[in-house]
Amino acid sequence: MSAENQGFNTRAVHAGQAFEPRTGAVVPPVHFSSTYAQDGIGGLRDGYEYGRGTNPTRDALQEQLAALEGGSHAYSFSSGLAAEDSLIRALTRPGDHIVLGNDAYGGTYRLINRVLGDWGIGNTPVDMADLDAVRKAVAASKTRFVWVETPSNPLMKITDIAALAAIAHDAGALLVVDNTFASPYLQTPLALGADVVVHSTTKYIGGHSDVVGGAIVVNDAELAEKIGFVQFAVGAVSGPMDAFLTTRGLKTLGVRMDRHSDNGQAVAEWLLQRPEVEAVLYPGLPSHPGHELARKQMKKFGGMVSVQFKGGEAAARTVAENTQVFTLAESLGGIESLMNYPSEMTHASVKGTELAVPVNLIRLSCGIEDVEDLIADLERAFTFLE
Repeated sequence: MSAENQGFNTRAVHAGQAFEPRTGAVVPPVHFSSTYAQDGIGGLRDGYEYGRGTNPTRDALQEQLAALEGGSHAYSFSSGLAAEDSLIRALTRPGDHIVLGNDAYGGTYRLINRVLGDWGIGNTPVDMADLDAVRKAVAASKTRFVWVETPSNPLMKITDIAALAAIAHDAGALLVVDNTFASPYLQTPLALGADVVVHSTTKYIGGHSDVVGGAIVVNDAELAEKIGFVQFAVGAVSGPMDAFLTTRGLKTLGVRMDRHSDNGQAVAEWLLQRPEVEAVLYPGLPSHPGHELARKQMKKFGGMVSVQFKGGEAAARTVAENTQVFTLAESLGGIESLMNYPSEMTHASVKGTELAVPVNLIRLSCGIEDVEDLIADLERAFTFLE
């Protein structure tokens, strides 16, 4: 059976993970060397010269990432934002424009607007669910990228990837999809027409809250060459231990995402019944406006749930600060459940803009614990609202 025909979990375990030939070690060794001996000047062994350019452990991870996203080339970076920065600098020039979701991750917007804006890259935030508004924004500028997160962070909006790809391509632009929330287990944007997939591998791909990283996956050799050059020239690569930890996490992504999704669904349904709750934002609920689209382009609905409270900011803060199983912390996607107050934490950089997150919202990253314990923890925290 060819690797292309193997199932997701088989590819996750075996892609890039051939046993070490000298000893037969089933787990490939971690290569910490920063430099490589040459057989005479320019006589490179398997192309290895210097750690910023290539490293066997990072190469193995990149092969694994490409196999799971259905891409031909993948690049592993030191963080998700490092990946996004290299992507933008590789494929845009001053005067180009990015049309992005008006609920984009705060760090992405800060990078595009405040860092690369000074370099001459313009941007227009738009509601990605309004395809006419997207077309108008794309046509109004020299658009190079249409940039979308689906599900989005933290409003959990679902966007039609295939429709956005058509809009971008008609305008000569590229569609970039941040697939961090879904992971390649639940969604493969390249198969739906996207040109570039980006990840914060810190989240579900690493999966254990113990390593920071990012990734870019593409299916086009010309795009890949440009991205690879910037990665080499700038050097924001993942180190060998980071690459190893990410690979180890990626091997169990499928089984973890099944559990994350089941827990997320149960928590969302419980929250929906609570009188203190104004809205539950989770695409697995039939009441979610993107539910049918999510059913079409995702395998399951994931472990991320956002909730808004009738009691406003005070209620959201009270619940966020009174859980015991859910830990109040930045980030998401680990095996442990995390609670986040985006307005003052992950999205503080967009306060006062049209991307600002409602102050009555908290974001839950449902881990793989027993779901009964997650619900009991929330129920206890809700008692502080009485």
